Amino acid sequence: MQRADPTTVDARPAIPVNAVWRTLRGYILHYDIMVTLILIFIFISPRVINYNDKPGAHNPHPTGIVVSTDGQGHLIYQVSASTISAGDGPSTREQLLRVIEPISGSVSIISYEAIADGRGHVQSYRVIAKRE
Repeated sequence: MQRADPTTVDARPAIPVNAVWRTLRGYILHYDIMVTLILIFIFISPRVINYNDKPGAHNPHPTGIVVSTDGQGHLIYQVSASTISAGDGPSTREQLLRVIEPISGSVSIISYEAIADGRGHVQSYRVIAKRE
């Protein structure tokens, strides 16, 4: 039985490290080029190509009431006129309050005004209210 001489070099072929690094570098370079081209397309194409994508029309809330704040702690309601039946001042105020309270809880109406279209038909009411 012969023993292997520890000073001899293994006869198996060595992995060509240069070829591996060259391949990896090629993949990374290819990846960088592709990502750059994709980013250029994303940011430049909307300026060149008209995709006909416009924001949809703003549809009012189905209940006909839109709520916002004025920065002073008051709530501003835009109430569709279709939710209120025609009547005098106190009746309109009570109807507005009945419509608003289920949304915001107990509130007191500070003021309200009817907003009419060009022909004088009331389209909505602008109500300023305060939480109690």
